[in-house]
Amino acid sequence: MGGACRPNLIIADEPTTALDVMVQAQILDLLSDLVRDEGIGVIMISHDLSVLGQMCDRLAVMYAGELVESGPSQQLLDDPKHPYTRALSRAFPTIGDPASRMAPAGLPGDPPDPAALGTGCPFAARCPDLHEVCDSTPVELWPTGTGRQSACLRVLPAFPNLSTAPPVPEPSAEGARS
Repeated sequence: MGGACRPNLIIADEPTTALDVMVQAQILDLLSDLVRDEGIGVIMISHDLSVLGQMCDRLAVMYAGELVESGPSQQLLDDPKHPYTRALSRAFPTIGDPASRMAPAGLPGDPPDPAALGTGCPFAARCPDLHEVCDSTPVELWPTGTGRQSACLRVLPAFPNLSTAPPVPEPSAEGARS
């Protein structure tokens, strides 16, 4: 219905949530056809990185209402720079891996109250790579490669001890949230 009036842009907010895989595929095919055949732009909003990776040229990841990483889809999915993006990408089970289905990765704790964000990184309270300056240093998007940006101090040359941070640890299945 969104394409009936031939718009220039469709904003698809969770267009495939709670759909079976056959209907999901039909919706994604329809959106792809609209982009290819009609030249319609599509902005997709979703938590499903597999759908976004399949459909989008570029991704932007948000946490607590803040943009934390953006870049070409495949680069962002293959090599996430922000700890939240890494955790989000691991929150989905791997096809053919029953262990990942039974114990999906998640994050400990709860997201912050957007009305009570401090001056530092909004992800600091849940970040496994936390550094003492993360709570107090204003965070912005910094370049991390061609067409890529990340809002993490670890990407800055001034913080070499953060650039070699270990990967996000796998939380226990108990109490983990994504």
